Amino acid sequence: MKCRYEQKIRLVRRNIVFIITAAVLLSFLHPSASAQRAKVHNLQGYDFAPYHFGFILGMNEMLFSIKTQPGFQNRGYNSLETPDLYSDSAWLLGVEHKPAFGFTIGIVSNLKMGEYFDLRFIPSLSFGERDLEYAILTDFDKERSRVFVSKKLQSTFVEFPLHIKYKGSRLNNVRPYWLAGAKYALDLASDSKKKEENNNIYVAINRNDFYGEIGGGLDFYTTYFKFGVELKMSYGLRDILKREGNIYTEAIDKLNSKLFLLSFTFE
Repeated sequence: MKCRYEQKIRLVRRNIVFIITAAVLLSFLHPSASAQRAKVHNLQGYDFAPYHFGFILGMNEMLFSIKTQPGFQNRGYNSLETPDLYSDSAWLLGVEHKPAFGFTIGIVSNLKMGEYFDLRFIPSLSFGERDLEYAILTDFDKERSRVFVSKKLQSTFVEFPLHIKYKGSRLNNVRPYWLAGAKYALDLASDSKKKEENNNIYVAINRNDFYGEIGGGLDFYTTYFKFGVELKMSYGLRDILKREGNIYTEAIDKLNSKLFLLSFTFE
């Protein structure tokens, strides 16, 4: 399971490197090369408009960044701290996260700040989920066994990102760009208010978070609209775990949210 997860992360990183490398190559091509392959420019007056609007559709992957407490494996938990394990005592051996894919929709508002810079505000709605997976050693009636427990955390984010977009030189009907910024996100599906029911412990996270964001992509000027392909990474700046004094939360020193987004813009 860990190997598959590491392979997935490496694949995402390779995609980021590919898009950024392609954008760099396009932006630094010699002007004579574009002259030799010149063709009809679509939407010639598009970049002179002071503002424009559109929408975004994307596929996201939600992850966690987990930092555990030093020596967490040495701490034992009694039956009151592990009501859903039916054990006299338990020890946490490890905790990992399992990402999953979701989708994002949003509205694009773009303000021109100069020849190469834009200010973008993209209120969005993102749906997805993540699992926290625990390996636990239990002791019941002096008999020990290893169990695996998965806690599912579903999220519905209302996001308010603000970005500075830097645009490279246009090559015929393609233009690379990079962006950086921040966003505030409110998780409407957060488990922060859920309580324990029938000895089932919910892992709760806080609803509010702030993210730093960085990404890049390519804009394609078609006959009637501008189409963009963008890859972006978001990293949560707050520790979002709500600690409830149980085996699932006390061993975690810090839990941050991460998000990769492959999106398509229509403007």
